[in-house]
Amino acid sequence: MTDDEKRTTPGQVEEQQPAERIVEPDHALPEINLEQLPQKLQEAAARIGWTRLMPVQARAIPYLLARRDLMIQSRTGSGKTGAFILPILERIDLSLNACQALVLAPTRELARQIAKEAEDLSGSGGVRTIAVYGGVGYGPQIDAFRKGAHLVVGTPGRVLDHLLKRSLTLKDLKILIFDEADRMMSMGFYPDMKRVREYLPRKPLSAYMFSATFPPHVLRLAREFLHEPEMLSLSRDHVHVAEVQHVFYAIPAMEKDRCLVRIIEMENPTSALIFCNTKATVNYVTVVLQRFGYDADQLSADLSQSARQHVMERAKAGQLRFLVATDVAARGIDIHDLSHVVLYEQPEETEAYIHRAGRTGRAGAGGEAVSLVTRLELIALQRVADQFGIELIERPAPSDADVAAVVSERVTALLETQLRSRDTLQTERMQRFIRLARELGQENDAGALIAMLLDDYYQQTLHAAPPRPPAEAVESSVPSGRPSPPQEKPRQRNSRRRKRR
Repeated sequence: MTDDEKRTTPGQVEEQQPAERIVEPDHALPEINLEQLPQKLQEAAARIGWTRLMPVQARAIPYLLARRDLMIQSRTGSGKTGAFILPILERIDLSLNACQALVLAPTRELARQIAKEAEDLSGSGGVRTIAVYGGVGYGPQIDAFRKGAHLVVGTPGRVLDHLLKRSLTLKDLKILIFDEADRMMSMGFYPDMKRVREYLPRKPLSAYMFSATFPPHVLRLAREFLHEPEMLSLSRDHVHVAEVQHVFYAIPAMEKDRCLVRIIEMENPTSALIFCNTKATVNYVTVVLQRFGYDADQLSADLSQSARQHVMERAKAGQLRFLVATDVAARGIDIHDLSHVVLYEQPEETEAYIHRAGRTGRAGAGGEAVSLVTRLELIALQRVADQFGIELIERPAPSDADVAAVVSERVTALLETQLRSRDTLQTERMQRFIRLARELGQENDAGALIAMLLDDYYQQTLHAAPPRPPAEAVESSVPSGRPSPPQEKPRQRNSRRRKRR
């Protein structure tokens, strides 16, 4: 069972959060319970011991069964994998030995987990599932396609590889799922996803996007793949695109600098404003980020007017990825589409937290306010949260192993993308080093050489902001949706019915 599908044990009643606020599409569909599912899906749920549907499943499954394109906002661990696997099983035609459902995921680990969940639910029902991802051989994956895999779960880069090699065809595809779309964008998969779109069938296709957050670039991505997408949000007490998540990491004071770097590596923010309380700390944090290769600069009272003006112009134009500043130095700077605000140190006044966090999530966009706190600072942060009614989300501080796993995935994806772009002459030239590469791979003491090359490559290529869909008016990307009050039954609205395909 995946982390996303952790649930109560059979017969145990799940405790629901109070005052749940839902954003529903126009012409909302009533939620469904386990007993109302088609018989085949009830048997699939019983096969792995489910006794009830989780909220995201009860709300989302009716739309997937009705084939209405949908954007679903639901946090990790809410049960979203089951929300799309069950309807996929209903759509599969076992007599057709071809890919009929495609799930794109940001990492190989998540792809494996989703595929395992699908296999557990389908049991011996005949639905063939294969997880495809980079860093492993193509042989077993190609064999699975030849045998007629019905459900393909994979990372965008490796799926594109198979499409280019013509070992995979999507001509019989019926349903397309984007899982953790915000993470796929942070991993830099947008160019690969856009190329995958060229291989989608021309016939009507049901498409769905699951994401914990929907910042503007993820909304624009949805407009590229989904037909008149609607919004279903189950983020309690928040409205989908206006949500600012307030996140904190509890860490030792002496490890803040390294933890900041690890968080940046893990989240790969498009842009961030990093707040410190003193100009000395601003200078220190800026130097740390620059030494790690990031596009970072600072605003402090020590800068000359011309240098300050240059930094401000870069920040306002979106040409500077990380700006480190004090509250006073950052006054008057309005950075468009700021994805993250990082509080490296907690402000001395409670109202200052609101001013800092308010720099992100503007104009209907999503964002994150990330606090790095010691145990003592956490007490003060909790007081601010209680005073202003803020829901704090604690995340475990990432370890070096966590960062290594994410960085390895990114480097592998980017290298495979670059390999795909090589022409015949470049591929021929590359053959000179094939034998050396194999020899180095077998040498115990050659790991440092390979790691050095990969590190240099990473510094040169992956410390830029991840590619995103072209900017356009956020308003045109916002799907239809309406907030429903707590515990309110869905009701119809007399608005124009969406076009059906």
